[in-house]
Amino acid sequence: MIEVWLGAILLFCGLFSSTIGAFIGINIGTDVSNLPSDTDIIGILKAHQITHVRLFDSNAHMLSALSNTGIEVMIGVTNEEVLGIGESPSAAANWINKNVAAYLPGTNITAIAVGSEVLTSIPNAAPVLVPAMNYLYKALVATNLNYLVKVSTPQSMGIIPRPFPPSTATFNTTWNSTIFQILQFLRNTNSFYMLNAYPYYEYVKSNGIFPIEYALFQPLSSVKQIVDPNTLFRYNSMFDALVDATYNSITALNFSKIPIVVTETGWPWFGGANEPYATVENAETFNDNLIRRVSNDSGPPSQPATPINTYIYELFNEDKRPGPVSERNWGVLFTNSTSVYPLSLSNTDGLSANSSTVFCIAKPGADENSLKSGLDWACGQGKANCKAIQQGQPCYLPNTWQNHASYAYNDYYKKMSSSGGTCDFDGTAMTTTVDPSYGSCRFTGSSNASSSGLFPPPAFGPVGQLSRSSRNYIYFHQIGSLSAVILALILG
Repeated sequence: MIEVWLGAILLFCGLFSSTIGAFIGINIGTDVSNLPSDTDIIGILKAHQITHVRLFDSNAHMLSALSNTGIEVMIGVTNEEVLGIGESPSAAANWINKNVAAYLPGTNITAIAVGSEVLTSIPNAAPVLVPAMNYLYKALVATNLNYLVKVSTPQSMGIIPRPFPPSTATFNTTWNSTIFQILQFLRNTNSFYMLNAYPYYEYVKSNGIFPIEYALFQPLSSVKQIVDPNTLFRYNSMFDALVDATYNSITALNFSKIPIVVTETGWPWFGGANEPYATVENAETFNDNLIRRVSNDSGPPSQPATPINTYIYELFNEDKRPGPVSERNWGVLFTNSTSVYPLSLSNTDGLSANSSTVFCIAKPGADENSLKSGLDWACGQGKANCKAIQQGQPCYLPNTWQNHASYAYNDYYKKMSSSGGTCDFDGTAMTTTVDPSYGSCRFTGSSNASSSGLFPPPAFGPVGQLSRSSRNYIYFHQIGSLSAVILALILG
């Protein structure tokens, strides 16, 4: 009976999923010489209000650090792991137990990316790709986690040889059998297609056929408009055209209603002598406009009501990656947490990084004893209003010194800066123009009435199924206050 009621509630939530809005996430690569500590990375994510991250593996330290942050996490089965898992159901079960079940519900794992561009990067693994996905899904079913965690596999645009015009795009017929099986799996498990779409590479390959403005989401003059001759759809950006080319390729294999999530996109900010378009200006323009594009909650011309949830590639520059110079310069931040160029990674209101509002927050990685002392002083002698970080209040979670000190520091700073109060707290504080508010927690001085929403619509990510265990709180958190009330009545 509970399952019937829950199904009705989840359907109810799905009907209003468009009000939640699309999200911008970030990829976190680790081919970095001086990678910040896991704790520092979490501080950076929170400081930039990043609510969705994709890891390329299932690093235990990082998954532990993400616990109780509310950040949605996509983890990865590496290409090296695909072969073993695709040949062994027990290997898949062990992988799920070790890398998923061991961390839920504390760490909000919502998706598993099986491999990375397997069909184009390690084509010899193609025969075991779908078996690997199936074995992992069955292992999730066995642990009652299949309604929380989606399984899919990221593919590049390389499997669509002619993406323009989008209306005639099809998958490379060499891979039709495997792709058909992938799409069948995604449809049967209510999952989504993972697409790595890089307008940078497509523009470079086009040899001047398309204007640079088209690749950068910039306005096109009347003589440069890009129109599909078959549908007469006007494409204002190459990004939209690539997503639509993929939708049409899916349709060509007689599948529909499989949403696309862009698991990688971005623009390099520096390149070699033969990479003239890899510049700071272009990278800043692309990512800033990408965030604005995704945040308008619309889809491409063929799917206007389907938002394009997107992960930017990437958080840090991976300086250890081989290949052209540009391969090592996709990051939006340096490892000391300073920005490569001005950019707000939040898709909340006010996307400009040059906000006139200044907030005071705890420095990522600051000593916990020092943060405790600063917090005690701010809430005591400093007369900050610390009610919001008390248990049961909107800013209590995550229950960390970093979070609580940030709230208290900021409240003190906002009230006392005009009369000499500073944002220092014995060197544990820093100022930022990025609003640190999240969810229903509003920091003093915030102009945002609401957050952008931590969770994607059900069609684009996991939808919970209730079990009588410590997982209960996930559902109250995910599906909203009204549904939570109904669930509470059902559960007694």
